[in-house]
Amino acid sequence: MTPVVVAEVSKRYYRRGPLVLDAVRLELPPGSVTQLKGSNGSGKSTLLRLLAGVTAPTSGHVQDRPPVVGYVPERFPSDLRFTPREYLGWLGRIRGLVPSEVTRRAEGLSDELGLQPVARDQPMRDLSKGTTQKVAVIQALLDAPALLLLDEAWTGLDADAQAVLSDLVVRRRAEGSVVVFADHGRRAVGLAPDATYLVDDGRLTSLDGAGERPAAGVRVELRGQDGTIAANVVDPDQVDRFLVTAIEAGWSVVSVGTR
Repeated sequence: MTPVVVAEVSKRYYRRGPLVLDAVRLELPPGSVTQLKGSNGSGKSTLLRLLAGVTAPTSGHVQDRPPVVGYVPERFPSDLRFTPREYLGWLGRIRGLVPSEVTRRAEGLSDELGLQPVARDQPMRDLSKGTTQKVAVIQALLDAPALLLLDEAWTGLDADAQAVLSDLVVRRRAEGSVVVFADHGRRAVGLAPDATYLVDDGRLTSLDGAGERPAAGVRVELRGQDGTIAANVVDPDQVDRFLVTAIEAGWSVVSVGTR
């Protein structure tokens, strides 16, 4: 997998409207986790939508977006008449997964995130915000995305589910996925992003070494079966679990050291 590159991307939502993003440049290597910070309306959600391909840039382009993208939007529709089981089943089939695989993955993620069995067969419009948010996370991870985009995905989840989501992000990183997240409420416990950027007035500024210290972490380099090298920064408390997950996924450990 090659890096996902945001190449001089600008965005305005209507002609003569203000630039929400202004000539943004960003390179996202495989096996990396990137955090976006910024106030409401700063452009974080717009950048995530552009990366997901659900909105088009006014100028510039996103290069090498992988074919499988998982996206948790800031506002997930909550008034669907489908039950979670029905919704995830149809979504998996639309994405080309065989029904038995959809069921296996959906049930496994539901168990991990604590989506109660009784809730899986209730209309989503009758579910709580937290339960609906679990469904939003499950649909994004259903087909092992190579690019995972999380817009305030921890918001609304209970503490246990927040920790599970952080662990799921660590696993995706171990598999070589690109992960980009916005987490205004600092609920992404257990995550040490490889890079952190401030989105402000339509522009991107690195916060690593520029007025804010990067999160402490352990640097782990992995080699994939195809020879790909992926560098990861892992929370010290998550190193053992990260290495076990990576090795089980077929990666070899190249080096482990301080950041």
